[in-house]
Amino acid sequence: MNLATTTVSILRGTTEDEFGDETDTATTLAVGIPASLIEATRTAMEPVSGTPRIIRTHVCRLPPAVDVTENDRIKDEQTNEIYIVVAVTKNSNPVLAQPLRADLKRTGRAA
Repeated sequence: MNLATTTVSILRGTTEDEFGDETDTATTLAVGIPASLIEATRTAMEPVSGTPRIIRTHVCRLPPAVDVTENDRIKDEQTNEIYIVVAVTKNSNPVLAQPLRADLKRTGRAA
């Protein structure tokens, strides 16, 4: 696994508010998981105007046995930033267990 840069919590679950809208719950599945959380940026051009835009992406590498799925949330325990898991992938290796790669989208900061 990459060198851990933080520890994270895995959050899962939703409920409905008084208006019938789906909202995230703070159900915590696991805490204190060592993780490598990296932000990368790239520049893309707007198709019509040609104006450059900066696109931020976040990738989290987790130990292979962590129970994390699409639409879970990951909370960085050092910064309290919350990310939604967009995709989870794992490289195959018959000899060594490979870390999980979670592609993330930042949603905000925990209260």
